[in-house]
Amino acid sequence: MQPKLKTVPMRDWNLGLDDFVVISGPCSAENEEQVLNTARDVAKSDKVKVLRAGIWKPRTRPNSFEGVGEIGLKWLKKAKEETGLPIAVEVANAQHVELCLKYDVDILWVGARTTVNPFSVQEIADALKGIDIPVMVKNPINPDLQLWIGALERINQAGITKLAAIHRGFSSFEKGPFRNIPKWELPIELMRVCPEIEIICDPSHIAGNRDLIPFISQKAIDMDMHGLMIESHIQPKIALSDAKQQVKPAQLVTLLDELTIRKPSSQNPEFKSLLDELRSEIDEIDEGIIQSLGTRMGISEKIGEYKRDNDVTILQVNRWDEIIRNRLNLAKALGLSETFMNKLLAIIHEESIRRQTDVMNRELAK
Repeated sequence: MQPKLKTVPMRDWNLGLDDFVVISGPCSAENEEQVLNTARDVAKSDKVKVLRAGIWKPRTRPNSFEGVGEIGLKWLKKAKEETGLPIAVEVANAQHVELCLKYDVDILWVGARTTVNPFSVQEIADALKGIDIPVMVKNPINPDLQLWIGALERINQAGITKLAAIHRGFSSFEKGPFRNIPKWELPIELMRVCPEIEIICDPSHIAGNRDLIPFISQKAIDMDMHGLMIESHIQPKIALSDAKQQVKPAQLVTLLDELTIRKPSSQNPEFKSLLDELRSEIDEIDEGIIQSLGTRMGISEKIGEYKRDNDVTILQVNRWDEIIRNRLNLAKALGLSETFMNKLLAIIHEESIRRQTDVMNRELAK
């Protein structure tokens, strides 16, 4: 079912936001001095438009630092009054929403652990009915696009039109360079099916390591996302939560200054002409690929018939190993990555097996 969302761009939220929004502040509000000093320092960058801080922290295990609670909202309100920056806070239930409204929080966001639970999202949506406040929804911790869209729909159906999404990566058992694997294809697909939803990126949670934040930030910009949420702390090494992924405000300023902000298009006639020409070539190549795949699958069905008539099993492991070996060698010679080719070959093989299985099943159905 195609989602139908009614939204307002961030630049029209009446918060002084631009087409590209940077949100920054500590992972957690720890004490008044830490919140105020961080706010003062991040406000020195004219690129930072919103101050963030965690008030309630959902932790995996008990007896961890779970946030300071309501008193942190007082500190944030004071920081807002001093710096003029609007403030953003994560909410996980109706009580959180009520307290944020009490302390004039400007933007709410739904965290990844909450997005994964439709009951929790609906509770927040019910608490927001009749309230005009911007809400951002992080992707669920698992790579499920429908859960993400569903959470956005629930908030939207509560009457919230100042709505955006946050890409913060996805949990995985696989060990890699990132805390949460980006899986850029999911936010890209969200852009496709929900073009009215603006997406900002949370490089801090994707990276899990402050040294990787610039790389992820630039990648997000190159993917045409509409902003960044970067955690900043005056003393990140002694932070009570996520110490490794927070940057000092001075580092944040440098990071933002070194990013290359790109545009989705150019008015240069020569650029547009060349781009159209190259895209036309790609369209022609893609059509050829699809036609070749159609021919290949037709041959797979003939092979299935031949195997059926000679009582031969569908799966031929030695043949498959030979295909992988030969195709990977060719791909390497052409500069194609092994990861990409393994995924492509696996999809082609799966479809080929399905076609041959259908041939066998048709015979049995007679």
